[in-house]
Amino acid sequence: MAMAMAILFLAFSLFLHGAFGDIVCEELPIGMCSFSIASSGKRCLLETSATHGVSTMEYQCTTSEVVVKDMPEWIESNECISACGVDRYSVGLSSDSFLEPQFTVKLCAPACFQNCPNIVDLYNNLALAEGIFLPGLCKTQQTNPHRAMSQLRSSGAASGPVSAETAAPVSSEIPASLACSPASM
Repeated sequence: MAMAMAILFLAFSLFLHGAFGDIVCEELPIGMCSFSIASSGKRCLLETSATHGVSTMEYQCTTSEVVVKDMPEWIESNECISACGVDRYSVGLSSDSFLEPQFTVKLCAPACFQNCPNIVDLYNNLALAEGIFLPGLCKTQQTNPHRAMSQLRSSGAASGPVSAETAAPVSSEIPASLACSPASM
């Protein structure tokens, strides 16, 4: 009897996971959209649109085309949001955030850099697209913060938008130097 109950429980669990367990960006609450990854492995993106006839903006969670390897079905924890100094209501991403010393300090702090692989991966890819090596920036940030800011400004980071045609493809894998074990989450 116990074996039959265990099998029934397992089958029911698999059914429920398939029916209700998938993360679909468009179905996420607005406050959970940014820094989430759908079951498909694609990043969720918070966008705004103007409401017809009204001067207010409306938030909408959409699925981006950016695929993240080895992190499907990820909703970022409140601890990582706080530790990394990011905002759940972020609309789009910009390399301008690297020019804010407070942001770089939080992103490079062990509480974020060693424990929040999703956020670190996202900003690592953004940094790479701007020609910045994030682990190197963080190392410099820890030893000489003024030099880190100087290097950022001279690298051309935050110099303006890059079109999709001219942007270099960026890997969404976390470099080995940034990887941490899931148990530390």
